Parts: sequence; C-alpha cells; structure tokens
Amino acid sequence: MLKEQLMQVEENIQKACKRAGRSRDEVTLIAVSKTKPVEVLQEAYDLGVRVFGENKVQELTQKYEALPKDIQWHMIGHLQTNKVKYIVDKVAMIHSVDSLKLAETIEKEAERKNCIVKILVEVNVAGEESKYGLKMEEVLPFVEIISTFKHIRVCGLMTIAPFVEISEENRTIFKNLHKLSVDINNKNIDNVSVSILSMGMTNDYEVAIEEGADMVRVGTGIFGVRNYAV
Repeated sequence: MLKEQLMQVEENIQKACKRAGRSRDEVTLIAVSKTKPVEVLQEAYDLGVRVFGENKVQELTQKYEALPKDIQWHMIGHLQTNKVKYIVDKVAMIHSVDSLKLAETIEKEAERKNCIVKILVEVNVAGEESKYGLKMEEVLPFVEIISTFKHIRVCGLMTIAPFVEISEENRTIFKNLHKLSVDINNKNIDNVSVSILSMGMTNDYEVAIEEGADMVRVGTGIFGVRNYAV
C-alpha cells in the first residue's frame, strides 16, 4: 500500500514538473509523517524516502533518535518558542517562522548550540484567520530585520493554502507567494536568498509545482488518512 502510494505521488510530481517545463530535481518531496509510528517511517525509508516533515517537536525528537541519521527532518508545524531548544541542532529546516519572537529564540538557541538554522518564513497568503503566518505586506520588513541574525539563514517562504476539493482554486495563492519571493530577491538583502518555496500538500501539490514550488509537503497521499486518536 505505502509503496504504491509513494510511486503514485512520485509519478504525479514528475508529470507536474514536465507540464511546467521543470526538472524533477528541482522539487523536494517532504513526506509528512505526523502521527505515524516509527515502523511506518522505517518502511518509507526503506523505499528511499529521506526527507520527513513533522508538526510537533516531541514527535520529531523521538523519531530523530529512533531512525537512521541520514534523514533530513523538517519542522513544518507551528513552533512554540519554549520548544525551539530541542530541535535547532536536529532539523534541516524550520518552515514555520512567523514572528520576531520566534526568530529571536531560534537565533539565541542556535548560537548556544553553535549551529546555523535554515528557515522559511510562513506567509498566510489567503489571510485565513485560523492559520498562522505573516500577512503578505509584513514579510519584507520582517525579512529585513532577521537578515541581520548570524545564526539564521532565510532560505525562502512557506504557505499553507486553504483546504479545497478542486486544487485549481489554490493556483492564485501559489502565484502570489512566487511573486512575493521574486520581489524580495530583487531587494538583494544580505544573508537572504528566497530560493525555496514550500507550498502544496496532498490536495494541491501538482498545481503548486506548476507555480514554482521547490518543496511539497505530502502526508495523506503517501501514508493514508491519519488516526488522530493515537
């Protein structure tokens, strides 16, 4: 089951890349493994998956200890400042930086652990009240401030698009995030390279790839429906 679903996602990514005239190498598939047990992640690992995304710090740290060390862990969920210290030296990237307080905490803990943390700035493109993330107009001033932090590297932007049945409905969201990334890059801010767009999930990752996604976060499409009662 897992093998077949992973193959289907891979095929869909390849087709989307072809439609967009992009190389498959330009898109990183992040297997969103929240709530899934270590055994299932190991199965995915054995099938070649090396990049996993987690929403909760405790889950991420437990799986980090239990699974092979060549895995790239991405923190994709909302991150509380008091949990930062547990993951700064374990993650390949934090996708959900959306406040100065959080950025300052990451900077402080990264300095303490003597590491540099790659981050993405979370943008609430759709302006949904239920979602985290900066407003579009807040992003550039925010990036300019945190670009001076020595232990943070701003690598791009992330958004969680609205949940839709028809993926085409989110195309404008992805277009707008891409445009914002171009605008920021044109400012040539030191220590900032908005080269990564993390956008697109199980319902809409193909459209996201067509609009420039460099990372897609796919959970249900790979692992099936989650059991939140666990």
